[in-house]
Amino acid sequence: MPIDYDKIKNWPFKDVEQIYSEKDSMLYALGLGYGHDPMDEAQLQFVYEKNLKAVPTMPVVLGYPGFWIKDPESGIDWVKIVHGEQALRILRPIPAAGTIIGRTRIKALVDKGRDKGALLVQERSIVDKASGAVLATLDHITFCRGDGGFGKGDEAPPPPPALPDTAPDTHCDLPTLPQAALIYRLCADNNPLHAEPAVARAAGFPRPILHGLCSYGVAGHAILKTFCGYDPARLTGLSLRFSAPVYPGETIRTEMWNRGDRILFRSRVLERDVIVLNNGVATIVA
Repeated sequence: MPIDYDKIKNWPFKDVEQIYSEKDSMLYALGLGYGHDPMDEAQLQFVYEKNLKAVPTMPVVLGYPGFWIKDPESGIDWVKIVHGEQALRILRPIPAAGTIIGRTRIKALVDKGRDKGALLVQERSIVDKASGAVLATLDHITFCRGDGGFGKGDEAPPPPPALPDTAPDTHCDLPTLPQAALIYRLCADNNPLHAEPAVARAAGFPRPILHGLCSYGVAGHAILKTFCGYDPARLTGLSLRFSAPVYPGETIRTEMWNRGDRILFRSRVLERDVIVLNNGVATIVA
């Protein structure tokens, strides 16, 4: 049965209230590999309670509406979905602890054709409960490989920008921990694909893979280190396309082109020389 466009576009998301602590902020940072060098005090500010700051990409694990796509009422073939793209706009500094409200809506549902699947664009706003101020907004694009051909849909979002065909201006290599997925899953996504070898093998992988949003956070770390001097207030946006999985323990090299207030980038794993994140754009302030 084809999915029902009107039902999906009007899916009744409930507000998600989440209280998070300084420990939660530190755990998220540790999952991304912050603190790898115990003598680097610039990284210490994200993993140690003295003058603690939140990593600016932390909104990706806040106010999550749950795996609603698995609800039979959605009609989506959830086994065939993949996370295609992720965008984050940071409007205000993210507190190291607080109470937020996550508000999700379906921004677009695009029919690419019966044999080509569909694109589902979810928009989530992260709102500070005390002040009512919007801290950040996120666009999460899911490729629903088994759900094209429903006949009614929205226009596709614009494609991400192409990267220059010149050599990158600079790069940043960051290792991931062998246990990175086991740490990161405590922050948000507890899919057994990231923990159980048998589940990973059944999905076609030789071993558990790293969460895409963990790889995303590592790329954000590279931008923060290279162009922002580890000042989280200077990173205001991060968008990219996922192109291949990362295995925990691999080294992620983020290659960057400096365009002033925009940094274009991609990331590859050195051990396999595979591009894992592509068409990236970070926005920064001086």
